[in-house]
Amino acid sequence: MSLSHEYAETHEVFNQVPPLDGANLYRVDLPLQEWTRRFGGGWAESRIEAYGALAGGPLMAAGFLANENKPVFKSHDRYGHRIDLVEFHPAYHELMRTAIEHGIPSMPWTDPRAGAQVARAAMSYLHSQAEAGTGCPLTMTYASVPALKLQPDLAEAWLPKILATEYDPRNVPMNQKAGVTIGMAMTEKQGGTDVRANTTKAHPVGIPGPGQAYELVGHKWFCSAPMCDAFLTLAYTDKGLTCFLLPRHRPDGTRNQFYVQRLKNKLGNWSNASSEVEFRGALAWMVGEEGRGVPTIIEMVALTRFDCMVGSSALMRQALTQAAHHCAHRKVGGRVLAEQPLMQNVLADLALESEAALALTMRMGKALDNPHDEQEEKFSRLVTAIGKYWICKRAPAMVNEAAECLGGAGYVEETILPRLYREAPVNSTWEGSGNVQCLDVLRALSKEPGVLDALFAELGDGHGDARLAAFIGNLKAGFADTADIQYRARQLTEDVAVALQAKLLLEAGNSSVSDAFIASRLGGHGRVYGTLPRGVDVEALVARSTPHLV
Repeated sequence: MSLSHEYAETHEVFNQVPPLDGANLYRVDLPLQEWTRRFGGGWAESRIEAYGALAGGPLMAAGFLANENKPVFKSHDRYGHRIDLVEFHPAYHELMRTAIEHGIPSMPWTDPRAGAQVARAAMSYLHSQAEAGTGCPLTMTYASVPALKLQPDLAEAWLPKILATEYDPRNVPMNQKAGVTIGMAMTEKQGGTDVRANTTKAHPVGIPGPGQAYELVGHKWFCSAPMCDAFLTLAYTDKGLTCFLLPRHRPDGTRNQFYVQRLKNKLGNWSNASSEVEFRGALAWMVGEEGRGVPTIIEMVALTRFDCMVGSSALMRQALTQAAHHCAHRKVGGRVLAEQPLMQNVLADLALESEAALALTMRMGKALDNPHDEQEEKFSRLVTAIGKYWICKRAPAMVNEAAECLGGAGYVEETILPRLYREAPVNSTWEGSGNVQCLDVLRALSKEPGVLDALFAELGDGHGDARLAAFIGNLKAGFADTADIQYRARQLTEDVAVALQAKLLLEAGNSSVSDAFIASRLGGHGRVYGTLPRGVDVEALVARSTPHLV
């Protein structure tokens, strides 16, 4: 008698974690709920919660599909005609359509009530957890608005379609669409962030000046989202570096002289197409004052840096959600991981990092909601660079630690952790690397009166915490000593970021969060996550950030 049938089943599957599929990412995120309300976005809670359901359900599934099916560049059609098309998987279009229909690129401009930037940030935070690759076209469409408003004639033609809640991916002229998206093409291979090293030239078609047509000749080393309907770009005229709006189609409906050379083969950000392009007499319209290209795009740059903060905070939160959920169910040595002291230390530390990033991001949203308040304007000018530097720098290591909580399961593509890890470095590079941000902090302090005073007015006197008060005092001394200040710029920027996060958490009134953050971040504890000092209420911190499915 054969015994082979007895060995057909080699083992029982057990000690596995229940899936998070379909979880409402807003409902399972208590810190997001609290910080959104705290900074004025509570009026949009029903909209945000509805988006949380989409982000944790169909959009999460679409994110996996969009990454498994990368965009493909088609230079010519089958008859040999040059077409310069990038084809995306339907899942990518689903992500874009959902975000645009729910107003993620448009909400603060079409409904500019108090808290609109905060509410929009909350929705973007949820969207980016499902898939961050659509972030560039969504962000650029959102951030293009202030630049275009500097050129009223162009704004009149383009803004109604930029702000429309309709997504139309067809490769047709703008006048045939109800809604359009905007991309960006700024940097060139010889300069990168140093856009003043650009060589692209702009030649007037007729009368020169703002709002007039030019033909651009040159290249761009990074053009993100090349299937957008138009691009903000920089080129030189006789008066200097100038901003232009370059559509993919000319007014007569023919394709513009905009040629995609290739798509970038990137570490992450796979669902998004980043490209190298050439302008061979491409028709474009001047935006803003001639020779003032950088000042024209400066507010746009600030908004894209803000979205880097939102995006990195979102990656951190999704990594934490995955780690906390896994550890709440997985047993090792007969005990649930989340009940074991060392794992509690790690998870609590990750939770602190995530919430501190969110707090600073939402505080920036509040500043953007009050652009005519002098204190808020100065705060925003400085802290955009500080927050972008610090949060984006912290994301890769934090995501790595969260993935390690899952062991080998966190290293395989069936989970979202590898994608989050690949995605994490992009925001620290996009819109200026770490050094660029820190030098921008020094530039703001040296060239814009009152910015340092605004910072210390925000920080206050320590809010009754002696540790924070001492840290702020040391920070003041660090800025007063201008010797080798550029050499120390990263340390100063980090210290400001941590001080602001400590202050925000302390003001919020949850002592288990603020005490742990101040004790660990201001007390010099540890160089990796999971080194919180004794006395921290780790159980409360872990419980606060563990998803509870309903």
